[in-house]
Amino acid sequence: MELVAIVLLGLGIWWGQAPAPEKIAERIILLPSADGSRSAVVVSGAQGDRLIDQPYASLEITPSGSLKNTTLSASEVQARYATLLEVQAPRPRSFLLYFVSGSDSKLTAESEQALAGLQAYLQTRPAPEVTLIGHTDRSGSAAINDALSLKRAQSVRDLVRQAGVSTDNVPVFGRGSREPIASGAQEGLNRRVEIHVR
Repeated sequence: MELVAIVLLGLGIWWGQAPAPEKIAERIILLPSADGSRSAVVVSGAQGDRLIDQPYASLEITPSGSLKNTTLSASEVQARYATLLEVQAPRPRSFLLYFVSGSDSKLTAESEQALAGLQAYLQTRPAPEVTLIGHTDRSGSAAINDALSLKRAQSVRDLVRQAGVSTDNVPVFGRGSREPIASGAQEGLNRRVEIHVR
């Protein structure tokens, strides 16, 4: 049986008919990072591991597990996968809101303005996953700062709710003064709430 298949395959090539290429079972394409930073993916298959580390580099995987590296252009990816790209989840985004010293709910003037942008952004997302992390400066005791940072995060949760986002499953954390982003006991940049939206 194998001899017949080999002979037929040989006759097909001799008559100018190459065997049909093996179908592609899966294609993995590395899309460029939103911020332009480098990224990579390692794919394991029957032929070992392959690295994809350039934007629009692709790896085609056949049903037998063989791997073939290819590169597509941005326009090819857009043309082939427009529907998938349209329904792709938006990239995660982070915001910072800063507080007046000692206050658990009063935002700085700049953060009051930024709040409107945050609320508008949240309204564009159909079902955002929001995480809130409160922080303080180092001017109080650890116990006071832990409680204050949690209250700040809770007050931002209320502001998120005002944007029409359900906050039933929004995790809220208070980190006190343990994660400063600026030095100095009363540094205003440390009196903040991080808002992570996915």
